[in-house]
Amino acid sequence: MEKRSLVSIADHSKEKILYLLEMAAEFEKKPNRHLLDEKVVATLFFEPSTRTRLSFETAANRLGARVIGFTDPKVTSSTKGESLYDTIMMVSSYADIIVMRHFLEGAARYASEIGKVPIVNAGDGANQHPSQTMLDLYSIYKTQGTLENLHIYMVGDLKYGRTVHSLLIAMSHFHPTFHFIAPDELKMPDEYKTFCKERGIPYYEHSQFDKDTIAGADILYMTRVQKERFTDLMEYERVKDVYILDKAMLSKTKENLRILHPLPRVNEIAYDVDSSEKAYYFQQAQNGLYARQAILCDVLGITLDQVKKDTNA
Repeated sequence: MEKRSLVSIADHSKEKILYLLEMAAEFEKKPNRHLLDEKVVATLFFEPSTRTRLSFETAANRLGARVIGFTDPKVTSSTKGESLYDTIMMVSSYADIIVMRHFLEGAARYASEIGKVPIVNAGDGANQHPSQTMLDLYSIYKTQGTLENLHIYMVGDLKYGRTVHSLLIAMSHFHPTFHFIAPDELKMPDEYKTFCKERGIPYYEHSQFDKDTIAGADILYMTRVQKERFTDLMEYERVKDVYILDKAMLSKTKENLRILHPLPRVNEIAYDVDSSEKAYYFQQAQNGLYARQAILCDVLGITLDQVKKDTNA
């Protein structure tokens, strides 16, 4: 079988993205299937995770696969000095696919080049998070009815936020307008702004975060300030609560606005926002199950036609 990995959302064309979204919709209709019976999925999480790990493991279980792996590298041989190379080579002999989160940028790409089985990147440092992007795209499509010509506002930690980096790349296929709202310390990196310029994608940068700034948004994508990415804790303390969304700030927003957040939430969304019909972050997390079922199947060679024809409960 051809080794098909998902390392970066940039590896997927517009057509492939839409194909996977259609597959995710099929899984939302019927999540429990036996498409991956007799397959083994390894989940290697070198960094903490709740939603990504649990949704991948739930996706695998609902598809009939068995799951092995770890959630704490302290209980693995990496504490004895085992290299990532040796870990990947060893686990490749046990599993049919590896879902991996790692703190080093580029770790997933490296694993995909050396491993004997496909690798799914569940987040590599501040770099990419392609499976999160697929559920974000699915959430945007479900709430807006389209991915085309939307005004996407990204708020908070745009420097280290791998979710916004991946989403920006994916949305570039669909003629977006971006608004980047961040303090100077956490601005969108130049490489992503250059990416937009080269493709003629309009973007605007803001430091102010208020009801007037966000009035034109179709999607408001909130992020937490990631303490674990900071080497200077004083800098983290300066910026951690700089932008907080509360319900009063939604007074001028469009009816179709939906608020997304990759979670976990810290202080950046007040709890009174949860009661707004524009809050969509918990439904967004639920959509992760269907998107990740589509990813696992696609990487393991299951086609959309096979999913549509599957009648086994």
